[in-house]
Amino acid sequence: MEEVLANPSVVRVTALLKELGCTGDVTILSDPARTALDAANALGIEVGQVASSIVFKLPSGNALLVITSGRHRVDTELVAKNLGVEKLHRADADFVKNASGFSIGGVSPVGWANSPEITLLDVALDEHEVAWAAAGHPHSVYPTTFEELLRVTGATPMIVGD
Repeated sequence: MEEVLANPSVVRVTALLKELGCTGDVTILSDPARTALDAANALGIEVGQVASSIVFKLPSGNALLVITSGRHRVDTELVAKNLGVEKLHRADADFVKNASGFSIGGVSPVGWANSPEITLLDVALDEHEVAWAAAGHPHSVYPTTFEELLRVTGATPMIVGD
């Protein structure tokens, strides 16, 4: 799995985590974790501990990053209402790649190519001592905390689903 550690996206995320003072090391998974359930199973943790980075397109055309607990889906109507926008638009793979610099399945909450206009952090992640987030590749994750995610992403805490 050395090739995963050498992947440019993983290298970028790893360097940034170190620069930001994050203490968790990137872990390489033998199987890809393209979903929260995949990651939870691979790590032997609760699915709610997975910090999934979900990208939406705002009415402005810019990216919205929602870092959500893997135990539920983002309630797009609730989030749109809380942000004061008409609706959130689905982001296709090209939009995600262009905005974040990551392919779907490996979108990290840090190290984006173009910073999202808004970043939200699911308050449900605060229920766990440790959360796991993607590190730029479907085979790479790293441990973090709710407080650390707040600090390094500048996210706004919000209830984003149920």
